[in-house]
Amino acid sequence: MKQTMTGRYGLAALALAAFAGLASPAAAEPIKVKVFVAAMFEIGENTGDRAGEFQHWYERYWTKSQPHAVKGALKPVYCNDDGVCGAVLGMGKVNSSSSMQAILLDPAYDFSQTYFILSGVAGTPPSRGTIGDVSWGSWLVDYDLGHRWAPEEGKPGEPVFMPRKGYESYRVFQLNPALVGWAVKLSQGTNLQDSDAARQYRMRYPEKRAQAAPAVTTGTHMTGDTFFHGPGLSKEAQYIAKLYGADDYVITEMEAAAITLVIKRQFGTDRIMSLRGAVNFDQGNPNETTLQHLDPAPGQTAGGFAETVSNIEAAGSRVVDHIVTDWPEWQKGVPPLPAK
Repeated sequence: MKQTMTGRYGLAALALAAFAGLASPAAAEPIKVKVFVAAMFEIGENTGDRAGEFQHWYERYWTKSQPHAVKGALKPVYCNDDGVCGAVLGMGKVNSSSSMQAILLDPAYDFSQTYFILSGVAGTPPSRGTIGDVSWGSWLVDYDLGHRWAPEEGKPGEPVFMPRKGYESYRVFQLNPALVGWAVKLSQGTNLQDSDAARQYRMRYPEKRAQAAPAVTTGTHMTGDTFFHGPGLSKEAQYIAKLYGADDYVITEMEAAAITLVIKRQFGTDRIMSLRGAVNFDQGNPNETTLQHLDPAPGQTAGGFAETVSNIEAAGSRVVDHIVTDWPEWQKGVPPLPAK
C-alpha cells in the first residue's frame, strides 16, 4: 500500500508539472538590438514640445513603441520592429554610465551585435568648431582622471595637470577608425540647419572656423563632469588630448568616455560611436570675460540649439538606417570602407 501511494503521488506531481509547463507562457526571446541610441536628457515630453537630445530620435523611430522600464536606469527603453532601440541615460558620468550598465544587463535585450550611438549636445573651442557642427568622436578622453593644482602653485605658464598612474586603460579610448570613417562618409552630405541668431553670434569670434557654417567634423571628445570654460581650460583640454596621443580636442561633453567604459567591459569598443552637436563655444569672445560668457545677458546666448539637436538626428539617422538596411553586411562587424 505504501508503494502504491508513493507511485500515485509521483504521478500526480508529474501531471502537475506538465500542466504548469503548459499553463505558463514561454520565456520571451530577448530583443536583438541592432543599433542603440543613447541621449543624455530631454527637456519635457518625448514629442510635441521643445526638443532636447532625445525628441527627434524618438519621433523618427519610436512613436509607435511602448516604453520598457529597466531597473536601475533613469528612463525607459524604446525599441522598434527593426531592432533600433534607445533611451535617455541622464547627464554626467555616473548618471549616464549607471543607466547604461542597467540596460546592458537587462535580459530583455541582446546587445552582442549592437552598434551604439552616444549622442547629445556639446561645446566646442572656436578654433576648432562652430555652433551647429555635428562631430563624430575619433577619440574619447576623460578630462578628470589625474592631478590638478592651482596655477600659482606651479611654475608660471606650465600645465597644472598631470596624469595619475593606474588609469591608463580607462582614461582614453580610440574609437574604431573604420566605423568613424563610415559615420563621416554616410553623414557628410546632411543638410545641416542653421539660424540667423547663430550666424550673428559667430561673428563675435575672430577665428575663421568659429565664423564658418555648420559642418560634419571629427576629433577628440573630452568627457568631464566639470563644465570647464574659458581659454585657459580649453588650452588644458587640448594639452591633455595631445598628452594622451589623441586627435585635436574639438568637443567638450560629460558622458561618452564613462559610457564607453561600461560597454567595453562587456562588448568591447569596436561598435561605439560618439555623436555630438555644438551648441556653445567653450570660451567667450575677446570682448567678454569667462564669467560674462557663462552668465550672458538676455538675448546674448549663442542661438542655434533647436537647429543643432535636429542636425544631430539628421546626421546620425543616416548611419542608423544604413546599418539596419544592410544588416547582413554589418551584423558580424564593421565592413571595410569602400575605396575612394
